[in-house]
Amino acid sequence: MRVGMIGAGGIAVEHAAAWAALGAEITVFSAEGAQDLATECGGKAVASLDDLLGRSDVVDVMTPTDTHYEYTLAAIEAGRHVVCEKPLARTPAQAGELVWAAARAGVQLYPAQVVRYFPEYVATRNAVAAGRVGRPAVLRLTRSGVFPSWSPWFADDARSGGIVADQMIHDLDIARWIAGEVREVYALRSRADQRQTAHVTLTHVSGAVSSVAGLWGPPHLAFRTAVHVAGDRGVLRYDSAQPTGVRADLAPVAVDGRPRPAAVGGESPYLAQLREFAAAFDGGPLPRVDAVDGAIAVELAAAAQTSIARGEPVRVDTAARACALAAAVGTTDRRSA
Repeated sequence: MRVGMIGAGGIAVEHAAAWAALGAEITVFSAEGAQDLATECGGKAVASLDDLLGRSDVVDVMTPTDTHYEYTLAAIEAGRHVVCEKPLARTPAQAGELVWAAARAGVQLYPAQVVRYFPEYVATRNAVAAGRVGRPAVLRLTRSGVFPSWSPWFADDARSGGIVADQMIHDLDIARWIAGEVREVYALRSRADQRQTAHVTLTHVSGAVSSVAGLWGPPHLAFRTAVHVAGDRGVLRYDSAQPTGVRADLAPVAVDGRPRPAAVGGESPYLAQLREFAAAFDGGPLPRVDAVDGAIAVELAAAAQTSIARGEPVRVDTAARACALAAAVGTTDRRSA
């Protein structure tokens, strides 16, 4: 598979390693760092987007959020399958347009919402689906880490969407993945200098309520995630700060200021994610996350931002929106199942 990577930042390192492990022929185009990344993964750096598109069957977009729409649409219009880092686009309108554009072009589009591939979240979702906790009533999801000061665009809400659209979009997606479609969103946010916190409450169609909290904090803050699901038959809990029963005594890894969680003692979730996408591009089963999920996650983040601005709950209908978008990409049967 010929993979064209657009962007050479921190997350591109993870993607490049995964694509290389899958045996892909890699081409890199980026405003900076392309040659270094290409050298590291055994690929080739090119100087233009057109050159990259000409050398690629699949395009992997890993640029700042406000450029996702531009690059993804260019790849779609060139007839290339696309993987796009989260969030799929900066606005719901852009995300929806990308879903429809991919459908019209007959290409596949997948958002890199990698938390669906972390084993702890997979186990939680599977246990809930199997009825282990009964009827889910309350979900609590938290995610905290250092403020991403390594690139100035993160601090610009117009470009990144802030903590809700950049960091918390993972947990908004997971809450919907576990508890189903959403009918109301209420959110609060506080910010000061290079600190942001936000809290989003999702009311699901099922009646379950998800409490999602995010923190971008000081440089010494350790990365931490947690998920708690309470139902009428039991409770599931996972906290990355708690002992897991697996201890790793490994050589120190260079710190580049860009913490990303790793699966201790297991396969990289980034590799698992891209392997699933690659299989779908090659005619295999549909992945566990698709363009519709990416668009809905953007809509949930946007609804939270609207709630923050207005100071009141925002009504949404993700069920209707998901059905409309699924019809465009031909996955209605899969979703209804």
